[in-house]
Amino acid sequence: MIRRVALAGGFLAIALVASSAWPVVGGALAHDHGVMGQTWGIVEPDLLDTIDRRLKTMQADGSIERMNAALRVKAQERVRNPLPVAGIGAVREGRSWTFDPSIVLDQDVRDQKGRLVAQAGQRVNPLSFVAMKTDLVFIDGRDDAQVDWAMKRWSAQNAKIIFVAGSPFDRMGEKKRRFFFDQQGKLTSHFGIAHVPAVVAPQGEVLRISEIEMPGAGA
Repeated sequence: MIRRVALAGGFLAIALVASSAWPVVGGALAHDHGVMGQTWGIVEPDLLDTIDRRLKTMQADGSIERMNAALRVKAQERVRNPLPVAGIGAVREGRSWTFDPSIVLDQDVRDQKGRLVAQAGQRVNPLSFVAMKTDLVFIDGRDDAQVDWAMKRWSAQNAKIIFVAGSPFDRMGEKKRRFFFDQQGKLTSHFGIAHVPAVVAPQGEVLRISEIEMPGAGA
């Protein structure tokens, strides 16, 4: 049966179907309409196969070897020219202080025969057992004045000259002397050094740390 209802000057047709012959499921009409159109299975490329094909292509055209060569050059460049230690500046006013290198052991220390040398929790000063025979001299390796100053004051036997910036390799070829580098600023951070030139020297069972103003630096 169809009823027509007037709405806003027009007609709205509402089909009301009532037939006990049609099955009703859950209060709704159910009817099998069959397959509506063609269906396909879900097809996705295998990720590992894709990566494998890509790598084989890159290997065949030489891309991998070029990448490896570029990485080697970059690594060598970083070794030869390490990043400067952050936060280290030139000395403008000298200062000096002492540093106690003592540590607290987190476990027992025994000799080769198993005899207790020091026990966990004990405070130990390394300078009580091992003498520090050379000074540590920290400089900016990019500054010719600092390099020449350090080399004139300390022989290779009396000190280790440690760069906080600049290439120790380039300077070794130039000066014919071995230089070192404070990797990631671990030594300067440990000693509280903020300016260079700086010297760490043994003084009994403590270390004397001095940030030294270069001649003419304040001019």
